[in-house]
Amino acid sequence: MREIISIHIGQAGIQVGNSCWELYCLEHGIDKDGTFKKDYKRSNDAKYETFFKESSVKEKVVPRSLFIDLEPTVIDEIRSGDYRELFHPNQLINGKEDAANNYARGHYTVGKELLDLSLQRIRELADECEGLQGFFLFHSVGGGSGSGFGSLLLQKLASEYGKKSKIDFCIYPSPQVSTAVVEPYNCVLSTHSLLEHCDVTFMLDNEAIYDVCKKKLHIERPSYANLNRMIAQVISSLTSSLRFPGQLNVDINEFQTNLVPFPRIHFLLASYAPLISIENANHEQVTVSAITNSVFSNENLLAKCDPSTGKYMSCCLLYRGNMTPNEAQTAVADIKTQRSKTVNFASWSKGTGFKCGINSSLPTVIPGGDMAKIEKAVCLLSNTTSISQIFNRLNRKFLLMFEKRAFVHWYVGEGMEEGEFAEARDDLLALEKDYESLAEDIDDQEVEEQEY
Repeated sequence: MREIISIHIGQAGIQVGNSCWELYCLEHGIDKDGTFKKDYKRSNDAKYETFFKESSVKEKVVPRSLFIDLEPTVIDEIRSGDYRELFHPNQLINGKEDAANNYARGHYTVGKELLDLSLQRIRELADECEGLQGFFLFHSVGGGSGSGFGSLLLQKLASEYGKKSKIDFCIYPSPQVSTAVVEPYNCVLSTHSLLEHCDVTFMLDNEAIYDVCKKKLHIERPSYANLNRMIAQVISSLTSSLRFPGQLNVDINEFQTNLVPFPRIHFLLASYAPLISIENANHEQVTVSAITNSVFSNENLLAKCDPSTGKYMSCCLLYRGNMTPNEAQTAVADIKTQRSKTVNFASWSKGTGFKCGINSSLPTVIPGGDMAKIEKAVCLLSNTTSISQIFNRLNRKFLLMFEKRAFVHWYVGEGMEEGEFAEARDDLLALEKDYESLAEDIDDQEVEEQEY
């Protein structure tokens, strides 16, 4: 078996987690109490054990997950919600007081109290696995629990489970929409830790997903549930080849090997297609070539960024549904020839920039949700130099506040040193320069080739 342990931290991480487990249960025919639905035809090829473990009660499964928050409100919603019988009570961990949007509280004071218990629960989950693939972490980096406690837990996981993949799904601050004044501080401090202790980080931001919901799914006022269900579809596509049979399966370790050219350059963009509302379902033609084209458009991106301004270093296309490898190869060839100006690859990865996965399981949609039932879908994971736009935005906001030392006393008061701010800032500025130098080196090489 190839198992994955999901760790959901803070309010954002837990709410994304709720949507993910709702979708996994539907995909595997599991009811809200963890038992298999009577009318569901179980396939021997579908391996639900990736995300679920069997309990001693016959025909009941329990998620391999852990929900951690520094205050009880959000976890209490799970304890009293529709899926309260699905999760093991020991896997829901909460403290008594909030991190109050303060990285230092989550990392040094309040978060420290929950660390030992959380690690003990992770060890118990890991011991129950036969072949642990790695960890999925879900959190935001703008708040206190997700940024502070998330960083602390990642550091410990890196030292205890160094060889296992640590894949991070991060809700980054949006360019215009903000939920806290001190977001830039929390985000820069947290990214400093992600750089060192994480293998792959997927950048997601609420504003981009709001736009997708409005423009593509025609939802006038998207809620967090609408946003999280879209993120869940991407995460389901990532792991579909571990759980369902396919013609070209992609292992979790293969993402790292193919998408991360240098250890620090591991921040990825995700996009998904087709995004069709239920009203438009009967009027759309879904072909492999059409969905491959639309997944490269900015409208389908789940983070605010313009890839046409930078260079792609690597792409991974994860197809699922009714299609043949030949259709996928033709679609990729069309992208290389017809969209070579907008989908611009680095000179050193032009010939081999694409990795493809094909899975035969049909995409599942949530009953009463916003997305139409479709026969085929594709998820694009890409590593592009234009992601430095996101870091540039953050660095600018961080520097404006830090020059005045605004709000810094709240962090210092929780036992943090002011030098950590400067260290994190320098690290992120260096990362931005790394991306820029990659783009410049590429341009220089192209000029030399043309002269030659």
